[in-house]
Amino acid sequence: MADRTPPRPGPLGLTDRFESGGFTVIELAATVATVLWLGLSGGYALMGGGDEAQGLRFLLLLMVIALPVALIWVAALTVRSAQIMREESARLKAAIDAIRQAYVAQAQAGKGEPPHPMLMKRLDDISAAQKGLEATLAMLGGVRQAEGYAEPVAAAADDQPTLSLGTPAEALQPPLSNADFISALHFPETAEDEAGFAALRRALKDRQAARLIQASQDILTLLSQEGIYMDDLRPELARPETWRAFAKGARGREIAALGGVRDRSSLALATGRMKQDPIFRDAAHHFLRRYDQQFAAFEPNATDEEISAFAATRTSRAFMLLGRVAGTFD
Repeated sequence: MADRTPPRPGPLGLTDRFESGGFTVIELAATVATVLWLGLSGGYALMGGGDEAQGLRFLLLLMVIALPVALIWVAALTVRSAQIMREESARLKAAIDAIRQAYVAQAQAGKGEPPHPMLMKRLDDISAAQKGLEATLAMLGGVRQAEGYAEPVAAAADDQPTLSLGTPAEALQPPLSNADFISALHFPETAEDEAGFAALRRALKDRQAARLIQASQDILTLLSQEGIYMDDLRPELARPETWRAFAKGARGREIAALGGVRDRSSLALATGRMKQDPIFRDAAHHFLRRYDQQFAAFEPNATDEEISAFAATRTSRAFMLLGRVAGTFD
């Protein structure tokens, strides 16, 4: 059933006059132009004389009359569609910004209180419509409160149950394969990515891998609040030899090729957040330390192909972005 409610103001003072399907200024202008053209062209046709070449004359008159009318209405409909798209885009952007600001304010001031359920639902709906990664991250645990970013996973890992004679339970787990580790750092593609979730579960049983995965999840979630998504980045991937040099301790210009993210907008947003938000800054440095340590342990037993796959993960894209912001490659 069509909506009969009066037009309502939009976020920028605009109204939803297009939603009711009414006769707008655009259609009125197109109608006036049509009538004027039909009057002029019809008058010309009626004033013409002579009977020769009536067929050709009729075809030419038809083209002269009909084609401009069609162009007038195509232009009118195009302008109307563009206005609708602009208004809807502005309304959606305003809604996302309002929800994001409310969510961040509550996460920073809530002191451990969970966000309001309706706010979380609206945020999840909008994020899921734009990107699939944030929905996956939410299923893996969501955003932790600001007070716990320093070493939350390390504390949990130290509480691992032990068996007799002091043997930790994780010692009986099979070693984590490089393929599972790489897949876990890329995170599942969608909620239906069973293989990705299985690899992630296996990786989370490894204490060191779990620390990096949690740090990556935290920083990816914080970056998404700025509208920075790893799937949008198209970094220039460095050669495996450069990655191996990084694992062995090289820094600065020698590994500058690792900073392959060139997206100016993402770099500017991340730099601004790093300077203004101490929580983001701490999370970013914690993530960079974990990445450095874990890649150094991963590299000796990895092939060049596995290093290239490691570098293509969402976690590595975040490292490239934040490494440039933090000056790791300078």
